[in-house]
Amino acid sequence: MGSRGLRLALACCLLLAFACGLVLGRVPHGQQEQQEQEGTREPPMDHAERDEEEHEKYGPRQDEEAPVSRCLRCCDPGTPVYQAIPVPQINITILKGEKGDRGDRGLQGKYGKTGSVGARGHTGPKGQKGSMGAPGDRCKNHYAAFSVGRKKPLHSNDYYQTVIFDTEFVNLYSHFNMFTGKFYCYVPGIYFFSLNVHTWNQKETYLHIMKNAEEVVILYAQVSDRSIMQSQSLMLELRDQDEVWVRLFKGERENAIFSDEFDTYITFSGYLVKPANEP
Repeated sequence: MGSRGLRLALACCLLLAFACGLVLGRVPHGQQEQQEQEGTREPPMDHAERDEEEHEKYGPRQDEEAPVSRCLRCCDPGTPVYQAIPVPQINITILKGEKGDRGDRGLQGKYGKTGSVGARGHTGPKGQKGSMGAPGDRCKNHYAAFSVGRKKPLHSNDYYQTVIFDTEFVNLYSHFNMFTGKFYCYVPGIYFFSLNVHTWNQKETYLHIMKNAEEVVILYAQVSDRSIMQSQSLMLELRDQDEVWVRLFKGERENAIFSDEFDTYITFSGYLVKPANEP
């Protein structure tokens, strides 16, 4: 360590010694007043003198009445009311900060358990009757049936003849035309047809059930000494506006069917079995 360091150490020691001397030589203010009072204090008094002095100091004077002490209850009238110290209120709006941005939407929670079925409610009032709808299309009638007969005999000639019927038993929606002798299909689907005729003695019976211009099935009976009832039946799948009818063969042979005005010997019938739009 150099001379400079020694000088600094010596100066620090002198300052420390001076400060300690000031502290040790100083008398506290309270202790100094106590010493002064003790120097000027009078000699202590005995008990009798002390009681007499206190009685003169605190006792009532001759011209004054001794104060009467009384107890006060909080419910007595005129009791001094002490005001309650109000509790300090803190304005929360000062401490509340600004509204933050909306956070991201959380994940969807699990589905809860299915609750029990509630009780059935009361039956509501009956509604008003609706207005009548427009008439439907003729093709939307899912029914078709006819049955017709003939009371006049028919003989062949040089050309084919359509068998015309003069008696109407059933003709639903007039799908069978009595003037042309043909059934017109207005409801596509599968149909059943049957033809019944009475043969003529010593004459041949030769007819066809036709679909449009096509010969579908034949009804035939050979020449015989006796007349008999002969029949033919079949099922056809028809489309809209197809025609089904009965044709008598032309006069290469003597061909005829019998009937009279008293009984109906010749009948032709048909009806819809299944519409095409049904599965």
